[in-house]
Amino acid sequence: MKQLLNTLFVTSEDVYLSLDGENVVANREGEAVARYPLHTLQSIVTFSYSGASPALMGACARREIGLAFCTPRGRFLARVSGPAQGNVLLRRMQYRTADDPAQSCRIARNMIFGKVYNARWSIERTRRDHGLRLDAASLTASASHLKELLPQIAAAASLEHLRGLEGAGATLYFGQFDQLILGEKPLFSYQSRSRRPPRDPVNALLSFVYSLLSHDCASALESVGLDSYVGFLHRDRPGRASLALDLMEELRPCMADRFVLTLINNRMVGRQDFDFLENGAVFLSDSGRRSVLKRWQERKKEPLTHPYLQEKLSWGLVPYLQALLLARCLRGDLDAYPPFLWK
Repeated sequence: MKQLLNTLFVTSEDVYLSLDGENVVANREGEAVARYPLHTLQSIVTFSYSGASPALMGACARREIGLAFCTPRGRFLARVSGPAQGNVLLRRMQYRTADDPAQSCRIARNMIFGKVYNARWSIERTRRDHGLRLDAASLTASASHLKELLPQIAAAASLEHLRGLEGAGATLYFGQFDQLILGEKPLFSYQSRSRRPPRDPVNALLSFVYSLLSHDCASALESVGLDSYVGFLHRDRPGRASLALDLMEELRPCMADRFVLTLINNRMVGRQDFDFLENGAVFLSDSGRRSVLKRWQERKKEPLTHPYLQEKLSWGLVPYLQALLLARCLRGDLDAYPPFLWK
């Protein structure tokens, strides 16, 4: 359990939440293991199957404390709301911001700033750790060009300009992606991004892990009361969680791409984990998906220090903290959205 930004995160699968006076009590096997005063909380997010008592749900609803239920793997299930729920004001602000190109750009450019910043440091980390076996000069040049894009992104005044800068950054980053792969070649060689369908094992892994991260981001946004389908950079499209795609941009290089590189470089995946179809498409096999899912859940339990909050937490909570920061920005509690800057 962890309290961050006035939000209580319950990450243990076997914890049952109950109400005792003005306190929320965490119970395990009938024993109280922790308690938190309700007046210190703005929301509760629980990843436990054990659930919460009706009395606690009612108390949270009366006090407008958000109570969100997710599976242990992070899939959003439901949210308890009272008759006077403040989320309508948050969502109205989200919709107004999404309808204003200038305000949308103000938030989206910070997300893209985080994406390019994290892509640069992913390259820098590989160059630092494995420079003697790689083309270090090429990696250094691409990292420098990515660094030069950052002030341009911070100054971007339109979404069209921002998308152009994001595309330039993606070209530089993925132009070096094959160098970041130290595992078995040519099986895990990377030429270019292919999506529908993936044309090689690297793209199959990237597409699958991006879908996992997208679902985690959508759950995080819904848990804090935001509409995951109304974005700022990615525009509305039926069935597309546009805001989840926005939020995951800054997390792609450090959460998804580095995870894929770890799988390949540490030989955690092999040819047996993929299905190669006659039309050239490549997908993870059933056993491959199960293996990647298991390691993804293990990855989300690994600790880190949040660069903005300077608090220790697990990787799995990063999308939830960024969703909370985004909600605070929309409410006006923060002057600007602080992206996740990994190093």
